[in-house]
Amino acid sequence: MSMTINRQRVTQLFGALGILVLSSCSSDKKERIVANTDSAVVVTVAEPSGAAQQDLNVNGQVEASQTANISTRVMGIITLIKVKVGDHVNKDQLLVTISNQDILAKRAQTDAMITEAQAALNNAQKDFERFTILYNQQSATAKELDNVTLQYHSAQARLEAAKQMRNEVNASLSYTSLTAPFSGIVTRKLSDAGSMANPGMPILTIEQSGSYEVAASVPENMISQIHPGANALVNIKSLDKTIHGLVTQVNSSSQYTGGQYMIKVSIPDNEKKGLYAGMYADISITSKNTAPVGTEGDGVLVPLSSIIYKDQLTGLYTVGSDHTALLRWVRLGRTYGDRVEVLTGLAKNEPFITHADGNLYNGIPVKVK
Repeated sequence: MSMTINRQRVTQLFGALGILVLSSCSSDKKERIVANTDSAVVVTVAEPSGAAQQDLNVNGQVEASQTANISTRVMGIITLIKVKVGDHVNKDQLLVTISNQDILAKRAQTDAMITEAQAALNNAQKDFERFTILYNQQSATAKELDNVTLQYHSAQARLEAAKQMRNEVNASLSYTSLTAPFSGIVTRKLSDAGSMANPGMPILTIEQSGSYEVAASVPENMISQIHPGANALVNIKSLDKTIHGLVTQVNSSSQYTGGQYMIKVSIPDNEKKGLYAGMYADISITSKNTAPVGTEGDGVLVPLSSIIYKDQLTGLYTVGSDHTALLRWVRLGRTYGDRVEVLTGLAKNEPFITHADGNLYNGIPVKVK
């Protein structure tokens, strides 16, 4: 009898212990679920697109918006070059001087001619005034007055010719002191002091500082798809910098450019810092044809910002069935502006993470915004 009672008590005791253990496990599981929910990273997801606007990709170079070759119209020895390559110059700053002794001698001659012509004019004017009075008093004939009037007008013409000759000499003299046409930077120095300056031959090259644009050559099979005002994405490789610009100029002739059509892409002022003329750029231009075109094969498009780079691998994060982040390795194709083609690794209409409020890694709980 006592043994039966003891067995019942033991059974009841084990049953109570089992209930306590199950209750404890269930409580721990609930606490872990609550804790995981509270620590989940908030993410934004999107579905890939399967089409892209057709863009045209060309290569170009950064160049100054304004460039000037400093040269002269007179022949002479270069006496002084006051700047060197890399110097910043201001507008109207003296850059180069050229020997001008012969021009100064000509100006002295013209000054003497002006003095002589002025004296002859004064004398002719007095004769004209005197004979006019005599003619009015009927003391001089009309023929005499006509001759004096002709001499007076001839003296006026000789004085004016001498003055214009001096203007011509002064103009030539101005080309012996070359100044900067605008503020900029000296980029080339083609002659040195002591060299002979020839008319039209560049001595210095100046580029306007802080004002840049991108020039590119476009083949004839693409030029019809480009128009002024089109959006352009400029990637400066050396700076790893992407700039949004606009097509400002499209050359309609390729006669002097080897069958290539030149275009210009503007760069916003706030993006010009750190740029130098001559830097290479990749340009992606939105074409006139706005009809969507499908990507090759089964590829889909995702934003470049969602791609993860690790060593030589590329991937992106998706959301697993247990609401955790899952890193998916993918193979990429062509780039279309700010989107890239995913050839393998991501199915069409499969959501992926585009933004996270915290750091992501495999298995971390996530909460879709």
